[in-house]
Amino acid sequence: MTTGPESRAARNLAAGPIVIADYDPRWPQKYEEERARIAEAMGEWLLDIQHVGSTSVPGLAAKPVIDIMPGVRSLDDDGHFIAPLEALGYEHVPAFQDEIADRRYFRRGVPRQFHVHVVVPGGDFWVRHIAFRDYLRAHPETAVEYEALKRKLAAQFGEDRLAYVHAKTDFITGIERLAMEGEPA
Repeated sequence: MTTGPESRAARNLAAGPIVIADYDPRWPQKYEEERARIAEAMGEWLLDIQHVGSTSVPGLAAKPVIDIMPGVRSLDDDGHFIAPLEALGYEHVPAFQDEIADRRYFRRGVPRQFHVHVVVPGGDFWVRHIAFRDYLRAHPETAVEYEALKRKLAAQFGEDRLAYVHAKTDFITGIERLAMEGEPA
């Protein structure tokens, strides 16, 4: 993790209470509605689009924010997706690119409703997020463990979202490793 001014900016942008909500069966429909809007706006530049994050795992409690992962040929084509996403009401947050260089991050809503992570399909970010999501979907007992961890960390870190995210890292990377190696929980 970087500790320079951009990282501090990212930390400030991420401030706010951490709320873990019980699973909402409307989350998949909200994703589908937003997916359609994004697909129309991005047009031919969109190669694939996936629902990722905890709201994509049936039954899993989550921050009530839908994570959407559009895939594009190259992040260098950002002129073809930044403006269309901003036209949909998304805020592009380049400060987070110091933390994760292989994605472009956008957010929408107050309170926050959507996070969009534009990446290249097959890249590290794409592969890890799909593997993690699919593993939790296939292993509900692991999803229950993850939920308990998230609730504990949300209570522990209160409004420090970056500390919350970093505290989940070991669990997440362990599951990603298992998923990519094809090992059971």
